[in-house]
Amino acid sequence: GLIVYLGMMVGAVMLGGLADKLGRKKCLIISLAINAAFAFLSSFVQGYGFFLFCRLISGLGIGGSLPIVFAYFSEFLSREKRGEHLSWLCMFWMIGGIFASAMAWSIIPHYGWGFSMGTNYQFHSWRVFVLVCSLPCIASLVALKFMPESPRFLLETGKHDEAWMILKQVHDTNMRAKGEPERVFTVSYIKTPKQVDEFIEIQSSTGTWYQRWLVRITTTFKQVWDNVLYCLTAQYRMNTLMLAVVWFTMALSYYGLIVWFPDMIRYLQEEAYESRVKIFDEEEVSHFTFNFTLENQIHRNGEYRNDKFIGMKFKEVRFEDSLFEDCYFEDVTSSETFFENCTIISTVFYNTDLYEHKFINCRLINSTFMKEKEGCHLDFEEDNDFLIYLVSFLGSLSVLPGNIISALLMDKIGRIKMIGGSMLISAVCCFFLFFGNSESAMIGWQCLFCGASIAAWNALDVITVELYPTDKRATAFGILNGLCKFGAILGNSIFASFVGITKVVPILLASSALVGGGLLALRLPETREQVLM
Repeated sequence: GLIVYLGMMVGAVMLGGLADKLGRKKCLIISLAINAAFAFLSSFVQGYGFFLFCRLISGLGIGGSLPIVFAYFSEFLSREKRGEHLSWLCMFWMIGGIFASAMAWSIIPHYGWGFSMGTNYQFHSWRVFVLVCSLPCIASLVALKFMPESPRFLLETGKHDEAWMILKQVHDTNMRAKGEPERVFTVSYIKTPKQVDEFIEIQSSTGTWYQRWLVRITTTFKQVWDNVLYCLTAQYRMNTLMLAVVWFTMALSYYGLIVWFPDMIRYLQEEAYESRVKIFDEEEVSHFTFNFTLENQIHRNGEYRNDKFIGMKFKEVRFEDSLFEDCYFEDVTSSETFFENCTIISTVFYNTDLYEHKFINCRLINSTFMKEKEGCHLDFEEDNDFLIYLVSFLGSLSVLPGNIISALLMDKIGRIKMIGGSMLISAVCCFFLFFGNSESAMIGWQCLFCGASIAAWNALDVITVELYPTDKRATAFGILNGLCKFGAILGNSIFASFVGITKVVPILLASSALVGGGLLALRLPETREQVLM
């Protein structure tokens, strides 16, 4: 997960800045293409290092699309409904989360799904999941080909005729949607900025072709850097710094807790599970056939002679300092099962998933492994627990009420009250996690926290696009969203390290950050009635 966030952080800053120079549609197509291509590729690669590289570059595309899509969509909206419609756009982040959770829930546990090509290439269920998750991006990429460029961007770059044609198309579509007779689209006055020629003229005599491309690239990135510096000029400095703090505190708390919740629930599960463990000491079993499930057991100093283990399952079973002699294992599956310091003599393992790493400091004498089970050597039974998928799914679904409320109230109560109120309510929900000592309580507070905090996210997206002019909008959003992903990386790392140690640090850190960010947000200027610059 962290490698994707790192890619998103870089992509948001880089592609967000380019969108103000090359165009919203063009850069959004580039972002989606990068995401789709490397997400698709990552489902097929075999090496772990190359897989991480593909996820990093895929994250770059994901991060780049976020600032562009908000800048792009906002520039088609009227002032009166801009906050509401941008909030509806935010809802699709929730829909994507539900889709991903549902697909993980329905695909990954079926680890028999997939195929093999010889012994070197395995395509397992998690690869199917990664592949399926790339399909919406591919569909969006195709649909975007039929969308127009932002007319505001075209006007900023002096392409008046193209902007006029797009505005006419929007006008005619709106008239038909309202059922009103078509009218002639006329524009009496358009205020456009003075065009400044920022480009360096490149002649054919400017060295070789790659030198000319180097000049073009250098010039473009200089313009992007100038836009970044513009966001810190006296006119925008205070707003940018306050927004940066609000984005960062929100991301640190939200993404930190989103990782902490499932890990904490898993820890509570394991703690309860381990409290019920059965321990068997010095048992002696001979000429017995095991054909049933052994679960949550520890066997110490046992002796097993001429026993058969056939068509059975081991789940959370450990054999310690035990002896297996003349035994036979057939059609055995296991999860979190290990043999530690055992002596195994003249024993046959046929069609089992008792792989080498499950024998720790063991002595195997005249023992044979025949026809090992094929596929991934991960313990899917444990790693894909039903409750973990349910937690992820409910966390995504719980933001639906908050999305609807924020969309309906965004243009009525304003962006500032929405951000401040949502963050302060989220801090209260976070504080009550002190009293969540069961799985059901943790799930309930997670749903409340996600539902309360989504309004702040939506309002942050809206106010960020409204505070900056068209030629700096995607750049500013990209910088702030990149900082958001940096906060997510820190939150993931810090909060996960305290699972099983203490709840105090994560809860106090998240609550304090939300209160501080929420109070600071109340000092931002209200943009509800503001015309896009």
